[in-house]
Amino acid sequence: MAHPNSKDRALRERAEAVIPGGMYGHQSVRLLPDDYPQFFSRGKGARLWDADGDELLDFMCAYGPNLMGYGDELIDAAFTRQLALGDTLTGPTGLIVELAEAMTAMVAHADWAIFCKNGADATLMALMVARAHTRRKTVVLAKGAYHGAAPWCALGPAGTTPEDKANRILCDYNDVASLEAAAASAGDDLAAIFAAPLKHDAFVDQALPDPAYARRARDLCDAAGALLVVDDVRAGLRIARDCSWSAVGVAPDLSTWGKCIANGHPISALLGADKARRAAASVFTTGSFWYQAAPMAAALATLERVRETPYLEHIQALGEKLREGFAGLAATHGFGLRQTGPATMPLFLFEDDPDLRQGFCWSSEMLKRGVYVHPWHNMFLCAAMTAADIDQALEAADGAFKALKSQSPTLAPVEKMRFLAA
Repeated sequence: MAHPNSKDRALRERAEAVIPGGMYGHQSVRLLPDDYPQFFSRGKGARLWDADGDELLDFMCAYGPNLMGYGDELIDAAFTRQLALGDTLTGPTGLIVELAEAMTAMVAHADWAIFCKNGADATLMALMVARAHTRRKTVVLAKGAYHGAAPWCALGPAGTTPEDKANRILCDYNDVASLEAAAASAGDDLAAIFAAPLKHDAFVDQALPDPAYARRARDLCDAAGALLVVDDVRAGLRIARDCSWSAVGVAPDLSTWGKCIANGHPISALLGADKARRAAASVFTTGSFWYQAAPMAAALATLERVRETPYLEHIQALGEKLREGFAGLAATHGFGLRQTGPATMPLFLFEDDPDLRQGFCWSSEMLKRGVYVHPWHNMFLCAAMTAADIDQALEAADGAFKALKSQSPTLAPVEKMRFLAA
């Protein structure tokens, strides 16, 4: 944890001089309790060690990339074997074909695959393919949904222009009437409906997709000749082995993948149906490192584990155990705790806590007890976790609820609250 005069604090001071804001993006801890560590030294399985050597049971899983466990030996061995043979070359290796075959065999709607690096790469490609396919501009997406940090979809205004976000119409997630109104507003210019696999906006309760909403999105796209895109970068392989909307019986035309498909090695993907193949081939999109072979080897090893082990059932069972345990402890200590989203991607928010002061205090108390949770972002479970890990988290939660009950949590720093208000 970030103690005064710690290695973490020293690194922060150095970072302030050479990194804007000291750290950037979702890896900045400026919007977390003040005792949260900014820097880490290593990870193994379900655990992290911060720069000061403190061991933490990690329920963030690197914000999603850790699916099978940090430093998984078989997956990392596949990566290093290919690294020794060749990684970034003048052309791709045959692994790109093998991986495309593996992903299209796994995802029912997919007939082709394009690989890139980040989720934002994949969602931008999806946008370009949809516009190339339809020769239209307008896309519909849900308010507050995160589809990456590119200017067309960035949630914040800094560094973007109104023109960057032109040709977008927003609707309310799971609100069929709002979705229909947005599509009607697009008229004959509807290129795509972008859908998150579930409502996983920051700071608010998560919501699973209403099947009626998902079906209506499919119907509206079919009627307009537009493409339906499911952005599965965050939830892919954590809800289903297929696209996440397979759980509600709806197949998209395009889906975007990333984070955990190579267990933390850098690769993402756009998968698509045959109808969009010609458009995908017509779009020029590329990157110097998009064809790296070693991450593809890691992805193939990860997908083999996905196919051949009960990893998903394992993390679902652990997530349910965690959820039931937290619910019982919160009730015992007299707190209202809302737990939303899939058990594999839990979010915990306190009732009557609009400024998150209780959530910040409780999260800090969990950190003191060796468990890393997040006060306002959904969390993740990984297959390296065990029932004993969940027991550890519940024991920590018992102590954290007791500590919270004995305190009068103070307001989080002003800059955090300004961000929440925005």
